[in-house]
Amino acid sequence: MTARLLLVSDTHVPVRARKLPDQIWAAVASADVVFHAGDWVSVELLDEFEQRSRRLVGVYGNNDGDDLRLRLPETAAVTLEGVRFAMIHETGQAAGREQRCEALFPEADVLVFGHSHIPWDSTSRHGLRLLNPGSPTDRRRQPVCTYMTATVADGALLNVELVEVQRP
Repeated sequence: MTARLLLVSDTHVPVRARKLPDQIWAAVASADVVFHAGDWVSVELLDEFEQRSRRLVGVYGNNDGDDLRLRLPETAAVTLEGVRFAMIHETGQAAGREQRCEALFPEADVLVFGHSHIPWDSTSRHGLRLLNPGSPTDRRRQPVCTYMTATVADGALLNVELVEVQRP
């Protein structure tokens, strides 16, 4: 089987944006599994993701209050089609990230993270794939807002794509 994935982080609704762009909700609707790497900011957004997602894997971020921390873990782990995923909001500074994350998540094949709002796609020396989808609502110093899509099948992560959020 093949599973279609959506990777998103740092939505910051309603602080950085009043609502999530329709493009993100369309991506949620077409995904088999949605990963959200934290900084939701509002419980209402988590509720909406839970209602709209076929399957949701989420963690809390540094801007998420106690109400979200009661419902979400700091880290998550899930195996999909033979690929072992881990997720956390923050991984620290870019320098040394791959080595740190290999030590923190030795059983993972893929680590999804957020926090920086800066898209990231790298592979560590021992094969850990690190993915940060950026932010769909707050580009910070990036040229555009982003998220990622991918597929997973037969023990492999495939078709990882950084997608630009189109502004209306």
